[in-house]
Amino acid sequence: MLRSRLTGRPVGPLVLPLRGPTVRELADRFGDVQDWVAGWRAARLGPARLETTALGGRLIGVNQVPKRVVLDTADDVWTVLGVTADVRRFDALVAATEEALPGALSWVAARPHEALAHATDWLRLLAAVAWILQRGGPAVYLRQVDVPGIDTKFLEERRSVLDALLTRTLPAERIDPEAPRTDLARRFGLRGKSDTVRFRSFDPGDGPYSELAVRVEELAEFPFAARSVVVVENEVSYLAFPRVPGVAVVLGGGYAVSRLAALPWLLGRDVVYWGDLDTHGFRALNRLRRFAPATRSMLMDLRTLMDHRPHWSQEPAPVRDHLALLDAGEQACYQALLHGKHGERVRLEQERIRFSVVERAAEDAFVLSPDSALTSETTPASPAVTPESSSTGLHSTRGPALS
Repeated sequence: MLRSRLTGRPVGPLVLPLRGPTVRELADRFGDVQDWVAGWRAARLGPARLETTALGGRLIGVNQVPKRVVLDTADDVWTVLGVTADVRRFDALVAATEEALPGALSWVAARPHEALAHATDWLRLLAAVAWILQRGGPAVYLRQVDVPGIDTKFLEERRSVLDALLTRTLPAERIDPEAPRTDLARRFGLRGKSDTVRFRSFDPGDGPYSELAVRVEELAEFPFAARSVVVVENEVSYLAFPRVPGVAVVLGGGYAVSRLAALPWLLGRDVVYWGDLDTHGFRALNRLRRFAPATRSMLMDLRTLMDHRPHWSQEPAPVRDHLALLDAGEQACYQALLHGKHGERVRLEQERIRFSVVERAAEDAFVLSPDSALTSETTPASPAVTPESSSTGLHSTRGPALS
């Protein structure tokens, strides 16, 4: 009815048919029918009219029984429904939208009750959308929207309706359809929180800092000095990774490895990936190889998995993707996990792998000079690794490791 009002289609008359008695019921239950008719005649219908029809015949005579209730005008409908005040608010909301942001009327027509639920804030919402339309852009934070009565919290708490209004009013080139609807800044071309890359470099050319976090766009322009890179999924494993001279350790954070695609110079580095031994870990590796195809993996093989059976856990929600960029050894391990060859939803998280095995794999991943020292900042020297418990688990798609 509200949609009809907005588009100009008449709401009244509204006819509500009544299911009255049949001729047989009139004959068999005449007293009940009389009571039913009397109830309707006594009802307080306000502006509604009760229409009747003739029912009966030779045996019981012709009787007038209620057939339908009719509301002749839109105002009659609002009165009976008790929504006159809501309709007045809706009219004001529509008028304000027509004047300030006509492009948003399509959403109001599609979701009139949702729009009405925001009636109290509607003028401020229109003002915020108009401000973003006129002044928004990649250099502007959502925090900078400067409209009386609006702050960042106001906008964040109304993400859903703002998303709907902006989608219908901004030019298509200012909307990123791939961005999450909860991320207003990214979705509508505003400046959001910058993605950062967190890394530890053991190359003297990267200065005295033990760890740095750099904005992706800045790191893309000014790369670190280390020529070899290890991307590690788990934060603790990243922090404890052995100090391999000339190597930078980058925190991948699972699927956050995708942000490394913005680093074009990564193609010229020797890249090793070490993630959890589960289906998500292999998917992250496959994703990294899309833009760094020569990436090698470390400790992501069947031998490492089988050597650490006591440390297995279960993967909550495995993926079943086709991962075309895995090498033969990685693919064998992924398929074993995928099809439950060694148990249901088996996973080996990287922080559960013996640290002596990690040290050996880190040493073997890169050719070290004779005087190079391999140490850990956070862990004392580990006991010698026995052949039965060790596995470098290094897979290469590019031949020998580079120094």
